Amino acid sequence: MNNNRLNRTILIVNKYIILIVISSIILVPFIWMLSTSLKTFSNIFLFPPQWIPSPIAWENYVTLFQKSPFHLYMFNSFYIAVLVTIGACLFSSLAGYAFAKIKFPFRNAIFLILLSSMMIPTESTAIPLFIWFSKIGFIDTHLPLIFPPMLGAAGMFGVFLFRQFYIALPNELDEAAKIDGCNPWMTYWRIILPISTPTFATLSIFTVLNTWNDFFEPLIYLNSSKLYTIPLALSLFTTESGTEWHLIMSASVIASLPLLIIFFLAQRKIIEGIAITGLK
Repeated sequence: MNNNRLNRTILIVNKYIILIVISSIILVPFIWMLSTSLKTFSNIFLFPPQWIPSPIAWENYVTLFQKSPFHLYMFNSFYIAVLVTIGACLFSSLAGYAFAKIKFPFRNAIFLILLSSMMIPTESTAIPLFIWFSKIGFIDTHLPLIFPPMLGAAGMFGVFLFRQFYIALPNELDEAAKIDGCNPWMTYWRIILPISTPTFATLSIFTVLNTWNDFFEPLIYLNSSKLYTIPLALSLFTTESGTEWHLIMSASVIASLPLLIIFFLAQRKIIEGIAITGLK
């Protein structure tokens, strides 16, 4: 009995040691980013490198906002991410419920065709989309960054996620709602939607991450610097005279904080959304 307890304790300790080592390796780039954001430009390329800056240049964060309207770039990224996340979650949950619980002709075939759109690279559709958006006056606006992600590959990932979640729900829920006089919309709104919180949290964090970090599409559709998002604004600190790494790292630290806060607040729901296979 004591040997079993000892073996179990050793196994748990070994697991924690492995997790600590892996976590430390993952945290190294973030620690270096924070360290560089507090260095003077002359100390960035010192060898051996300084992990603890001396002196600590807190003024880098002040200089960041003095040299650029970084608050405007953060606002652009924030409201685009919020709109895309709300739209993707709403449309994906509706479509996922339809594909999972509502019977209609060629349901599975249509779902497979739509799901295959996730395999189409964004770069392959960039030129036709740019031509189309230019004809309807969407270029140099945020509209191409808001509507396509709701219904494109990111939206289809959400449809797949919600469909898998709704398939795991017992059909007795829908049958009981139908007996009580609910139509499919009322069943979705009153019964299915309230128990979908983990899936909403999971899709929300993935959508926010993808939208917040997107560089390719803002680069194509945006011309005015006042419309830039954070990833595109970081390129402004690279000029012909060189790259201001201390300011880029300061901007990266500020840009990472909202994502870290969202993740820590929603991590429990995210894990539930990935792991859940039915009703609790």
